[in-house]
Amino acid sequence: MTAPTAERVLTILPAWNEAESIAAVIKELQQEMPGMDVLVVDDCSRDATARVARAAGAKVLRLPYNLGVGGARRLGYRYAVEHDYDIAVQMDADGQHDPRYIRDMVEALDRADLVIGARFAGEGAYQVRGPRQWAMKLLSKALSVIAKTKLTDTTSGFRACRGELINFYAYNFPVEYLGDTVDTIVQAKRSGYAITQIPVSMRPRQGGTPSASPAKSMVYLFRSGLALLLALVRR
Repeated sequence: MTAPTAERVLTILPAWNEAESIAAVIKELQQEMPGMDVLVVDDCSRDATARVARAAGAKVLRLPYNLGVGGARRLGYRYAVEHDYDIAVQMDADGQHDPRYIRDMVEALDRADLVIGARFAGEGAYQVRGPRQWAMKLLSKALSVIAKTKLTDTTSGFRACRGELINFYAYNFPVEYLGDTVDTIVQAKRSGYAITQIPVSMRPRQGGTPSASPAKSMVYLFRSGLALLLALVRR
């Protein structure tokens, strides 16, 4: 089995205390996409995430301070630029994103600069309820208008991009709450990049503890609206 493209592909995995799941995620990536490089950006984990990832065969960068997922992804894109990768794929390190969809995402880059793996586009049975569901629908409707294409999952962290957009994110990827999802779509559209989505399914977390909590869900709607407002007024 060979990779579907001769271009150099890098998968970026921001990781914070994901020692329980990271090795399995890396192994699955290696099986699904032989020849693709895997970069784990350890966001100052308190466990053995970096050591486990390195032993599993991934390239590892370790942040000296916890910057959050946005800061970790920006470093990943910077690495992609400095090492001349043609395509960058970002996904989570907890095993919820299925690497089988990476091939489809890479193929979709023939018609767009940014491809979003959408959880609510007819694939799988992933659901959210309450404030998070309302916020996600609101954001998707608003950003669909901005992007001038139907987007059903604008908070998805499973994405692929190529070329100049990688370079753009290497220096402009936002680090604020939801900025890594909402802002990045607005940034891409305002800068003239084409955006599309493909349907993907989500899986249960393979280990570790989710960063979300009921308390965070209660304020999700307000913070999502604020994130969208800031994205729209930011130059």
